[in-house]
Amino acid sequence: MVRKKKKRIGLRIFGITMLLLLIGGGAYAYSFYQSVTQTTEKIHQPIEREKSEKRVEEVEVVEKEPFSMLMLGVDEREGDRGRSDTMIVATVNPNNNSVKMVSIPRDTRTEIIGKGYKDKINHAYAFGGVEMSMDTVEDFLDIPIDYYLQINMEGYKDVVDAVGGVTVANDLEFSYGGSHFPEGEITLDGEKALNYSRMRYEDPRGDFGRQLRQRQVIKAVMKEGASISSLTNYADIFTALDKNIKTNLTFDEILEIQKHYKDVVNDIEQLKVEGSGTQINSIYYLQVPTEEQNRIQSELQTHLEI
Repeated sequence: MVRKKKKRIGLRIFGITMLLLLIGGGAYAYSFYQSVTQTTEKIHQPIEREKSEKRVEEVEVVEKEPFSMLMLGVDEREGDRGRSDTMIVATVNPNNNSVKMVSIPRDTRTEIIGKGYKDKINHAYAFGGVEMSMDTVEDFLDIPIDYYLQINMEGYKDVVDAVGGVTVANDLEFSYGGSHFPEGEITLDGEKALNYSRMRYEDPRGDFGRQLRQRQVIKAVMKEGASISSLTNYADIFTALDKNIKTNLTFDEILEIQKHYKDVVNDIEQLKVEGSGTQINSIYYLQVPTEEQNRIQSELQTHLEI
């Protein structure tokens, strides 16, 4: 149980980091056009999915339209599709240069679109892969899901290492995962960055403190990824990306996003889905009240300008 929880946390951090790298690295990408082309060809995985009823016309990033992305953190195993232990939806609006992110708890009870009954939302991936996950999340949030980003957990460490590590200002001395983190400015490799971002119970601020450290690492990765010094590591960075993510974004769409949406990374708001735990037939679920679901839906719809 503890190991699974740690993986979910790491996947959440990695998912946000990947989105920031895709959006924020415009100059970086154009400088290494050929490498980007090769990487996007490897990570591009189109899906067979009917047009969303929640959009009159498909989104056009070349027109700088707001769009949404579902990030799926998947612990893949041989011979088993696995489940999406982390599900994050990001809405991106270039008109007000902002991003809203909502993490959907894996135990959230909702209708699984294509199955016709209610179950844990993360089971959608096990039943029908990316397509069923997108359809189910789209129904739960009542917004169109335009793109997906599927993430392999181990890739988070690879990306931090690829940019040469990150430096953060730590305000709480603690030890976790076999690593010690003193107060002050510290430099982290991939393994330490993951442990630094995971700790919660020793922090008197609880999850707030953990989220603070997650944001520190994410911003540090962005800073390193966009810096001139990191250009020498571009091969390692692209290798980390093509080994660990899949997306239906095309090469042209990625370039358009990097060109027109890069300022959105300066304003990222994280939304939280509130609910209460319940047992149904001896199975634990998170029950999200209708009022809470409507609140999240309304905020995301407004951000997408729909």
